[in-house]
Amino acid sequence: MPLAIFGGGRIRTNTPAENAYNALQAANSNIALRQLRLSTGKRINSPADDVAGYITSRALLSRVGSLRSALNAVGDAKNVTGIAMDGLDNIASLITKIKEATAAAASGALGTDEKVSLAQAAYRLAEQIQTVVNSTVFGGKELLSNTFSGDFVIGFRADNSLITLGIDLTTANSFVVNVNVQGNTDFAGVAGLDLTSLNAVSTTDLGIFSSTQIATTLASLASALDNINTMASFLGGITNRLESQEVALQSQITNYNAAISRIEDADVALEQLELIKAQFLQQSSVISLAQANQFPQVFLQLLTG
Repeated sequence: MPLAIFGGGRIRTNTPAENAYNALQAANSNIALRQLRLSTGKRINSPADDVAGYITSRALLSRVGSLRSALNAVGDAKNVTGIAMDGLDNIASLITKIKEATAAAASGALGTDEKVSLAQAAYRLAEQIQTVVNSTVFGGKELLSNTFSGDFVIGFRADNSLITLGIDLTTANSFVVNVNVQGNTDFAGVAGLDLTSLNAVSTTDLGIFSSTQIATTLASLASALDNINTMASFLGGITNRLESQEVALQSQITNYNAAISRIEDADVALEQLELIKAQFLQQSSVISLAQANQFPQVFLQLLTG
């Protein structure tokens, strides 16, 4: 704390000048600080500026980073469900057409050749199902062939915010349906339903289009269609949850960023006010220093008088 000390007639020391110089140094330091804050936009540029605020803001920044990673994971999960739902929707449309062809073949008015033609047309649709399965891919993995399973951390804490997405309709208890056509005798979770059998229908053996099997074929296709639609609906529910989580994460990120800004960012209006004040003190200190340096000159006249 500077004191208004006057050295009387002493010329070896000039306390008023030292006080003015110290005030000038303080003003210069304050100006440098305000200019730094205005140029960076940050009140805390180093831990020395605010030890507690620095620790808090860095902890919040770390949490925001984790939330952003979770937000990216939500986006990836939404991509998986969206691509899978689109594939299932296409497959459901194809199964419906196969079912319509099978229902037409059940008519007693049709001859054997017509039924074989319907079976062949239905098999071409089944081949298209395989194409859809092969092209429904994310991350280099087919989503609809019982080979995909992914864990997505969609929250801040991995231990309680982990969602696993897997599309496998081969078992009845877990919405699992394998929609592969080739080499699959349990298509879409229906035991014994093999769409490759459509290609085996011939004039000598109608197979699954025969009068004794066609009712079972229709029932199996209906069950397969239900399973596919159920899976699509299940994925739709997952998508709704992911969208809700996405909104929550975005809101949390915004709130944390606001808290970081309140702690770390500079108040431009306040810093500009302090800068002007420091500049005024700088100028007044220079004037005071110049005046204080005149005192020794006055007393030196006593030695020359």
